[in-house]
Amino acid sequence: MERISCIIHYDGTNYSGFQIQPNSVTIQEKIEKALLKIHKGASIRIIASGRTDAGVHAMGQVIHFDSPLTLKEKEWKRAMQTLLPSDILVHHVQKVDATFHSQHHSKSKEYRYFVLNRQDPDIFNRQYVHHVPHTLNIDAMEQACAYIKGTHDFTSFCSMKTTLKGDKVRTVTEATCTKNGDTIEFVFKGNGFLYNMVRILVGTLLNIGKGKYPPIYIKQILEAKDRNKSGATAPAHGLFLWEVTYE
Repeated sequence: MERISCIIHYDGTNYSGFQIQPNSVTIQEKIEKALLKIHKGASIRIIASGRTDAGVHAMGQVIHFDSPLTLKEKEWKRAMQTLLPSDILVHHVQKVDATFHSQHHSKSKEYRYFVLNRQDPDIFNRQYVHHVPHTLNIDAMEQACAYIKGTHDFTSFCSMKTTLKGDKVRTVTEATCTKNGDTIEFVFKGNGFLYNMVRILVGTLLNIGKGKYPPIYIKQILEAKDRNKSGATAPAHGLFLWEVTYE
């Protein structure tokens, strides 16, 4: 058996998230169906670095699977891509050690969230940016990002629908907000993220950008450990899993 790792790009618009769900179309289902055909009916299970929700996109999702086949890396890439729909791309294939685990061995993840900040929406890019027509204070949002960085209990920025039983302490090593033309890009990098954490952070930062709260309010929200204190969950379609790094 060989263990194969892949970096996957996907447009999450038409999917109910990454993970297989009953009566739903998912990214995992499409990839495993492709592998089923390559293995002539033998089921192959893939493991991903993490799940993404319905409508969320990825530029750097990492998966691994085990196979009895002895294809070259470029052959794997070609075989999988031939059988996948046009909104899923196998960007890179690499044979890895049998001990490699795409989920357990990830060191950090980077997410990016895109906001179109102008009066008119971009109808051709509407599935990849969140349109906010209001005037936003970029400096205030960037100042607020400084309070997000570090090791904190992010309970206030976790969906109440979470099934997580353990603590909600995470370390965010990078949190930035920059504007280029009409597009605002939020970047978050850390050792792990809670359910809906990035989207709730963005929703809260947008409130600060609109002048509803001062930047230091982020610190108060963190200390409260109360989801009701933070902002609304920003829409899924502006979010990208950008990169997963390993030791």
